[in-house]
Amino acid sequence: MYDPEFSLEYDRFDPEAEGLRESMTSTGNGYFCSRGAAEWEDTGEVHYPGTYAHRCYNRETTIMGGSPVLNEDLVNLPNWLVLKLRIDGEDAIRLSTVEVLAYRHVYDIRTATVIRELRFRDRNGRETSLASRRFVSMAHSHQGALEWTLTPENWSGRVEIVSAIDGRVSNRAVARYRDLEGRHLDPVTPRTFGPDTIALKVQIRQSDIYIAQAARTRVFSGNNTEPIDVERDLYQMEDYIQQVLAFEVAEGSAVRVEKIVSMFTSRDDAITEPLASAGRHVLRYSDFAAAWDEHAAAWEELWDICDIRLPREPRTQLLLRLHVAHVLQVCSRHTSRLDAGVPARGLNGEAYRGHVFWDELYVYPFLDLRIPEVTKGLIMYRYRRLSEAQAAATEAGYRGAMYPWQSGSDGTEETQLVHLNPLSGLWDPDLSRHQRHVSAAIFYNVWRYYQATDDFEFLADHGAEMMLEITRFWASIAEYNPERDRYEIHGVMGPDEFHERYPDSDEAGLHNNAYTNVMVAWIAGKAIEVLELLSTSRQTALRAALRVTNEELQRWSEMSRKMFVPFHDGVITQFEGYEKLDEIDWDHYRAEYSNIQRMDRILRAEGHDPNRSKVSKQADAVMLFFLFDDNELRPIFDRLGYEYDRDLVRRTVEYYDERTSHGSTLSFVAYAGVLAGFDPESSWERFKVALESDVSDLQGGTTKEGIHLGVMAGTLDLVQRYFVGARIYGGVLVFRPRLIPHLDGVSFSMRYRGTPLRVQISGETLSVCAQVEGFRVPVRVAVNGESLQLGPGETHEFHIPPTPLPTAQTSRRDEEARP
Repeated sequence: MYDPEFSLEYDRFDPEAEGLRESMTSTGNGYFCSRGAAEWEDTGEVHYPGTYAHRCYNRETTIMGGSPVLNEDLVNLPNWLVLKLRIDGEDAIRLSTVEVLAYRHVYDIRTATVIRELRFRDRNGRETSLASRRFVSMAHSHQGALEWTLTPENWSGRVEIVSAIDGRVSNRAVARYRDLEGRHLDPVTPRTFGPDTIALKVQIRQSDIYIAQAARTRVFSGNNTEPIDVERDLYQMEDYIQQVLAFEVAEGSAVRVEKIVSMFTSRDDAITEPLASAGRHVLRYSDFAAAWDEHAAAWEELWDICDIRLPREPRTQLLLRLHVAHVLQVCSRHTSRLDAGVPARGLNGEAYRGHVFWDELYVYPFLDLRIPEVTKGLIMYRYRRLSEAQAAATEAGYRGAMYPWQSGSDGTEETQLVHLNPLSGLWDPDLSRHQRHVSAAIFYNVWRYYQATDDFEFLADHGAEMMLEITRFWASIAEYNPERDRYEIHGVMGPDEFHERYPDSDEAGLHNNAYTNVMVAWIAGKAIEVLELLSTSRQTALRAALRVTNEELQRWSEMSRKMFVPFHDGVITQFEGYEKLDEIDWDHYRAEYSNIQRMDRILRAEGHDPNRSKVSKQADAVMLFFLFDDNELRPIFDRLGYEYDRDLVRRTVEYYDERTSHGSTLSFVAYAGVLAGFDPESSWERFKVALESDVSDLQGGTTKEGIHLGVMAGTLDLVQRYFVGARIYGGVLVFRPRLIPHLDGVSFSMRYRGTPLRVQISGETLSVCAQVEGFRVPVRVAVNGESLQLGPGETHEFHIPPTPLPTAQTSRRDEEARP
C-alpha cells in the first residue's frame, strides 16, 4: 500500500519508542505542526500529542530556591487530535486495554501524512479494525484533517465517537524542564458553529496571543459522500469542548469518521479575531478526500523542486527525503509570510524551548537554491529584531547589532543563566550567551542568500543594513594590540560550547577564538564590498542613517588584514591557550560510558571542570573549513598574512577530530563536509551518522523532545554543496563532485538566480539542464575549469574523472559512530 521509497514504517507498538516515533511522524505545513501521537491516547509517560505554531511564545517565572527563573517557551497549543472510540457504552479504547492483533504505524513522507492501521480484540472478544489518516494541509495553512475507517469484524452494536478540542494542556514534554512553570494557556470560551462543529478559544497567558481551533466532525457509511445522521451530545468547559457522536454499526460494514480542523491565532493577517475565522473557515473546507487531494498536490509541487534521488543508496535516499519533509514542515512558503525564525528543534517538540539559535546556518543553503523566498522571509525575522540587537550591544557597552544566542518572540536574549545537568541533578551556570558568533552566522546567511538569488533589492533595502551593523559590533568588541599589531577579541565562546571560560577564572568567555576571529576578518572585508555594491544614493542614505564614518570603514579594512589567529604545532588553535589544556583519557571514558557525546556533563558529574581539558562538543575551528572552501579561505589568510599551506586543513581537522565528542549532531555534518575533500570514506561514514541521528535517536532520548532541524537540513546540504560540490564564485555556479561511487545516479533540482536547473551524475558525466518552464536569466556553470552559459532548455554534459574511494581502514571514531 505504501511506496517504500517514501515511507517510514513501524510494524509493532513499542511504548519505549513511541515518543521518538511521534517526533519522526509529525505532520506540519510551516504554519503549525502536530506530533504523530495516536489521537485516541491521552498525554502521559508514553504519549505526547503536542501542537505548535510559529510565533506562539510565552514567558513565565518559576521560583526555584527562592530565586525567580524566567523562561520563554514555544507553547504547546490545544490538542485538536482528540478522537476516541467507545463501544456499547464502555470505556474508550486504548492500546493498553485491548489485545493488539495487528499494528502498523506509517509515515507517508511524500505527503507528510501519518497513518495507523490497528486490529484489536477487546475484553468482550469483539474484534475491530481501525485505520487512521491525518495531515496538516500544505495547501491551506490553517487546515488539519483526520480520518478514521472503522470496521467491526465479528460484531454489531452501538458506538460512540468522542471528538474534542482540549485546552487543558501544558508544556511537559522535556523531563528536565518539568520543575519549571509549564502552564501557558488561559481559557477564554468554547463555542459551536452549527450542529457538527465545535470550537475553543484560549489565550496565551503573558504574550496575550489568542488561539482558536474549530473542528467539524461527520460520519459516513462506506464510500458514501453524504454524512449519516448521528446522535450528538455536547459537553463543554472553559478550556475543553467535546461532542459525542452515537450511531449503530453492522458486522463487516465500514464507517468513516472525518474530523476537519481550522486553527487561527490573533497574530494572523486579514482577520477580525481568530475564533470567528476558525469557525468560518472550517465550515467552508471540503471533505477529507478533497482536502487530501489538494494537500497532496501542494506536496507534489514541492517534491518537484526539493527531491533528492540517490537510487544506488536506498536507505540514504529514504532518509534524505524524510529530512526534506521535516524541513518543509517547519520552513515552507506559508512560513515566508510570517514573522518566524527557525526553531532549532522544529515545531514538533519543546526542547530548547522552541528558541532560534544559529542552526539556520545549516538550513538556509538547501532553501536558498530551491525556494529562496522562504529564506528571505526567515532572514526578515532577524531584520525585524535589528533594533533589539542594537539595544543589546549598547547595554553591553558595544556598538552595532549583537544578536542573542537564543532568540524567541522579540529578539531579546532568552538563554538561561543556569541549566540542569541530568547526570548530576545540579543546576550549573550557563554562559552560552557569550556565543556571539551567532551574529557572524547571520551576516554569512545574508551574503549566501544574495549570492544564490542575486536579490539586489533585498540586499539594498534590508540585508546591507544588518550586515553593516553586525560589522560595527565586531569592530567595537575587537581590541587593537599594538605589541602584535593585531586586533583581538576577548570574552566570547566559539561553537564548541564545552569551553566557557579559562580554568580558575571568574571572567566568562575566551580570548581569540579562531573561528570567530577569522569570520570577523572575512566580515570586515565583505562589509566594505557590500557597501560598494550599492548605488551612490543608497550608500549615502544608509551611511547617513547609520552614521557610518570614514574612520569606521578604515578600521574595518584594517581588521580584515590584521585579525589575530592563534596557531600551535602547525594547526589552527581553537582559542588562545587551548594548547595548554589537559588531555583526557578517551579510552577510559569510552569503556566507562555507553555514550560520551556530552562529555561536559560526564566530567562535571565526576567533579571535573571541562574548561581544563582538550575536549570539544562539536566542530569549532573546523567550522571554518565547513563554511569556506580553499578558494575562499586562502585569500582570507593571505590577506591576514598567515601561511595557508595545502595540508593545513587535514592537520587541523585530524587534530580536533581526536578531541571532539560530537555532543551536537551538527558536528557530524561539519566533519562530513570537511572530510569530503581529503578522506571521502570517512566523510561518508559521518554523513550516515548524521542521517541516522534523529530517526535512530543516536543521542539516546533527545529526538522525542523535538527533531534536530539543523542536522536534517545539513545532510541535504552535504549532498548539494560538499559531495556534488555546488558552490558559487563570482556569479558562476561551480560543481566539484566527490564521492562519485556513492553518488552515481544522484539527481536533484536547483534554482539559481531564479532559473530552475536539473543536475544529474551518471557514471563519469555530470549534466546540467536549464529548464524552460520558469526560466529567468541565462546562468553560467562550470566543472573542472570548463565554463559555459546555459539558456532555456539547454543541457550540457561535463566529464568528471573517476575518484575511487580509498581502501584504508575506517578510523576508530568512525566505527564507534557508525549506526
